[in-house]
Amino acid sequence: MNKFIRELRRREVFRTAGLYVGICWILIEVASVLLPAFGGPVWLVRGAIIAAVVGFPIMLILAWFFDASAKGIEVQADATGAASSPQGVQKTDFAIIGLLVLALLVSISLNVRNQANDADTLIPDTVSVLIVDFDAGVDTPSFGQAIEQALSVNLETSPSITTSERLRAEQIGRIPGTTAKTFDLESALRVARQHSIDVLLAGSIQTAGSGYVFAVEGIDPATSRSAFTVEQKADSENGVLPAIGKLAGRVKKAMDVSATAERPAGQAGVFEAASLEAARTWAAGRAFELAGELEQAASDYAAAVELDPGLGRGWTRLALVEYALGQADEAAMHWSKALPLLGTLTERERLEALARYAELGDVDNVLAAKAYADLIAHYPADVEARDRYAAVSLSLLDFDTAVEQMRESLKVFPEDRGRRTRLAMYTIWQGDWDTARKEAERVIAADPDYGTAYLPLAMADLAVADFDAARDTYRRMAAAAETAAGASVSALGLADVDLYTGRIVAARERLANAIRADINAGNDEAAALKTVALAQSYADANDRPAAIAAAADALQLADGVAVRVPAAMVYLDAAETAAARAIADELLLEKDAHSRAYGQMLAGLARETEGDRTGAILALRRAIDTADLWLIRLQIGKAYLRAGSYPEALGEFTALQVRRGEAASLFLDDMPTYRWLAELPYWHGRVQEALSTRSAAQSSYAQFLALRPEGGPLANDAAERLAALD
Repeated sequence: MNKFIRELRRREVFRTAGLYVGICWILIEVASVLLPAFGGPVWLVRGAIIAAVVGFPIMLILAWFFDASAKGIEVQADATGAASSPQGVQKTDFAIIGLLVLALLVSISLNVRNQANDADTLIPDTVSVLIVDFDAGVDTPSFGQAIEQALSVNLETSPSITTSERLRAEQIGRIPGTTAKTFDLESALRVARQHSIDVLLAGSIQTAGSGYVFAVEGIDPATSRSAFTVEQKADSENGVLPAIGKLAGRVKKAMDVSATAERPAGQAGVFEAASLEAARTWAAGRAFELAGELEQAASDYAAAVELDPGLGRGWTRLALVEYALGQADEAAMHWSKALPLLGTLTERERLEALARYAELGDVDNVLAAKAYADLIAHYPADVEARDRYAAVSLSLLDFDTAVEQMRESLKVFPEDRGRRTRLAMYTIWQGDWDTARKEAERVIAADPDYGTAYLPLAMADLAVADFDAARDTYRRMAAAAETAAGASVSALGLADVDLYTGRIVAARERLANAIRADINAGNDEAAALKTVALAQSYADANDRPAAIAAAADALQLADGVAVRVPAAMVYLDAAETAAARAIADELLLEKDAHSRAYGQMLAGLARETEGDRTGAILALRRAIDTADLWLIRLQIGKAYLRAGSYPEALGEFTALQVRRGEAASLFLDDMPTYRWLAELPYWHGRVQEALSTRSAAQSSYAQFLALRPEGGPLANDAAERLAALD
């Protein structure tokens, strides 16, 4: 071994290795500093590291066979027996080489780690942006509005940016002390701090000869300090929209976010229109749409496509607004015009339009959910898409996904009261009372006047049978100043608690007073919901004439599913099968899966009243296949019980108890319906009695009787059955 080491030294392999390591170290360090500074790709540094490692053994082999001398590169001569270098020199050489190797290894380790971190940042952090009204003194305000909308569209080609345009639209016209529909810097700062916005963009427009100069200042809302300012010039009016695309690119670079997401070849990456006037008109429509004024939005979109028939974003928004307005024929016609022009949209706009069409058009929510998932996969910062995905998931009874998406939205807007309240409601349906309480109380602690947040809190109280707390929460809801419908919903909630706990007389009095108040206020839909609850109270007491009259009154006031389904069930209880079938036939024709499922349920129950129990159960099973709704499960459990299929009935009633959170608002409309849950212990007792599980049946009957202090037909029957089991 010593002879081999002496030969390595003679051939200067160690010295060459040390020189190689030193040079590689210097080159890698220089590359890791200079390449990022000049925007060089990360792979160049990675390539240098790989080349250094691969080249090391090659260098050792070359050093063994060749020698660099004054005569050039020569083949190494054989050993002549010359004395080796002194031992001290050997130690010095080894020390220097060791230090160089260690330095190179540390350098490689740090660079690999940094590149791994850089790879992590390819999954972008969300940057929330709020655009302040542009100072557009050069022209009418509509000019500035068009620039703002174009800037927003162009910014959102980045997967890491959300521009909070809906939040901006909601704030315009709500600025305290003024009726002007403006959104100045002072107002924007207040909103940005309230909603934890990352960056405010304040812009100005100045004339420059025949063109314009656009300037955008990025402001940190927390400090009100300017973070950056960028400018872009347009030589003429025709160059305005391309200039805004370039301006958006500079803003994104200043915010240090990725410029654009990958998109198929040929897809547009900027806001485009044939004329600035068409862009102005489209922007006006978009502002109205975001503010919820859909009819005016449709009018402006129609005007925009008349000015520019090739404006793809005009046709898509027009069709989607018309679908939302229920104008299906016009929407379908305009969507057919939009389809060939989808390539003129940015990729984000295209994916959003397809998802909205799947949700609103003649498709279904299963495809809509997939479309929103695809949109979010490409643009994780699209908070509006997450909100819509959550709503679509709710309609599919996928409460877990709804909760997950709302949590993701709240990561971007942690102080958003509406989103946090939605999360609380979603967790009620999910059956997670503790989380619902925590989220609702967080909103109320921050803003006691935000009345909507009291609803999930009251429902969480009911879920743990704290009836006094639920009543107190509903009363606090009525006193909250910010929710206009708070008193009306509170009255329904209090009546719901009364009906659930068997205080029928008090519930009827409360409902009668609230119905009059709703009608006087012109709130017919709210009055209808209370009237049908009143009809149910009469049906439960076997007062058929009063129940039928109240159900008819409810249907005169409104025709929503939450009114028609309970009214039809009142008709069935009163043996008015034809009236119930008419409602079922209407529901069966509707696009919404829930409506069709309820139609199938009512048709099945009608068959049972006519003596066809087998046909009834088959129809109810088909209804479950259409939409697995809690109320349908309750009816099929009762049908199994009446048919003598006790194990099947027990399975349904047990599942309903697990899913009892869904009974809090059966129609997913945030209206209290917990009263439907009250009769479940009675039916559970019936099937337990039939299966000879005596103690379980006694417990169920006792639980039901505790909820019926004023008696009633079911309570009387439960009392008799309980006495017979003793």
